[in-house]
Amino acid sequence: MSSFEIIGGHKLNGEITPQGAKNEALQVICACLLTAEKVTLHNIPDIRDVNKLIELLAAIGVIVSKTGNASFTFETRDIDFDYLRSKDFRDKVGSLRGSIMILGPMLARYGKGFVYIPGGDKIGRRRLDTHFLGLQKLGADFSYDQEQQLFTVTSSGLRGDYMLLDEASVTGTANILMAAVMASGTTTIFNAACEPYISQLCKMLVSMGAKIEGIGSNLLTINGVERLHGCEHTLLADMIEVGSFIGLAAMTGSEITIKNVNYQQLGLIPDVFKRMGIRIERRNDDIYIPAQEHYEVETFMDGSIMTIADAPWPGFTPDLISIVLVIATQAKGSVLIHQKMFESRLFFVDKLIDMGARIILCDPHRATVIGLDHQYKLRGIRMSSPDIRAGVALLISALSAEGKSIIDNIEQIDRGYQEIDLRLQKLGAHIRRING
Repeated sequence: MSSFEIIGGHKLNGEITPQGAKNEALQVICACLLTAEKVTLHNIPDIRDVNKLIELLAAIGVIVSKTGNASFTFETRDIDFDYLRSKDFRDKVGSLRGSIMILGPMLARYGKGFVYIPGGDKIGRRRLDTHFLGLQKLGADFSYDQEQQLFTVTSSGLRGDYMLLDEASVTGTANILMAAVMASGTTTIFNAACEPYISQLCKMLVSMGAKIEGIGSNLLTINGVERLHGCEHTLLADMIEVGSFIGLAAMTGSEITIKNVNYQQLGLIPDVFKRMGIRIERRNDDIYIPAQEHYEVETFMDGSIMTIADAPWPGFTPDLISIVLVIATQAKGSVLIHQKMFESRLFFVDKLIDMGARIILCDPHRATVIGLDHQYKLRGIRMSSPDIRAGVALLISALSAEGKSIIDNIEQIDRGYQEIDLRLQKLGAHIRRING
C-alpha cells in the first residue's frame, strides 16, 4: 500500500491542465460495446478506475489499442460470454462500480448479459434499482443467483417505453440510454440525469447513428435504430479536477492558472466557489486564481449562515462537497455543508478536526464549519484516504498545513486523479510518493 508524504505550508505557482473527465470516460468506453466497428476516444485519463475498465473490456473480447498519449481505439467484434461467468470477471467487477454500465450495451446488441454486484467508493448506500427498473421497462428479464451474487439478464428483443426514473442517476441514465438506442420503437426517459457527462454520451451516440432528442435536458426521447457504427469522440476536461484545483489555490494562497477547462460546461461550480470568497477570473477557456491571503464567505440576504448543498445537475455536484468543506476551514465566516446524496461522505471530517479545523458534524449529512481565516494553520498528521474525493480534500488540507502529513491508502486517490503528485510537484508542492 502506497502513501503520500507532504510538507505543507508552501505557496504554489504555475499552470495545470485538468485530465479528461473520469465519469464521462467510464460511460463512453462502455458505449464502444454497441458496435462492431472501430471507435476512437481521445483525452482518456490515465487513472486506476478507467484503466481497470479498459482491462475489463479487453478481457471480455474487445480489441483495444492505444494510439496516442491519451487516445484509444476499441473494436467489439464479439464477446466471450463464458468469461462473464468466471471468477476473474467477478473480481474485476468487484473493484469497479462503473462496470455496471456494460449491461445496457450488451443487452442492446446481444440480448443478454451478466453482472456481479459492482464495487467502488464506500460512501453510503448506492442502489442499482434505477438501472434495473429502467432496463425492465425496456423488456429485460432479471434472475439473481444469491450465492454467487450474479445477475443474469436476458431479452428476446428490447422495446421502447415511457419511464419516469425514481432518481436522476447518472450511471442509471447512461445504462438505460445505451440500451434504448437499439430498442425497437420510441423510449422516453423523464427525470433523466442531465450532467455534461450524459450530454457527451448522447452526442457520441448520435455520431454513431443513434436518434436522441432533448440532449442536455431531463427529458430524453430515443427512437431506436437497428445498428450503430464507429465514431471518433473527445472527452471534456474533468470538472471535478477543475474544482479541486480552485480549492487547492484558495487553501494554499497560491496563484494558479487552470488551463482548457471547458468553462461553459462547469455549471454552478465557479459561482459556488465565488460565494466562498474566492476570486476567479475567466480568461478565454482558462481559469485564473490570484493569490489570496484571506477569503470571506458570503451570507444570505437576510444575514443567515451560508449553506452549500449538493443537488442533481444543474445543481452543485456532490463530488465537490468535500473540497468546499475543506476550503471553509480557512475561510472568514461559517458555512453549513449539506451532503444530501451520500450518508457517509462527511465522515472524513474527524481527520480535519485532528488537524485543527473547527467543524461540528451535525449528522451523517450535515456539518457546520467555523472558518479559521488563515489565523491558525492546520497541522500535519498521519491519515488515510477513505474514498477518491475525500482523499483529494485531505491532500489539499495537508498542502496548506504546517509540518509533515502522511496520507495512506492513496490507491483511492489514484482511482480518480492522474499522476496527481507529479503534476503538483510542477506547481512547487512538496509531495512525494512512498511505495509500501
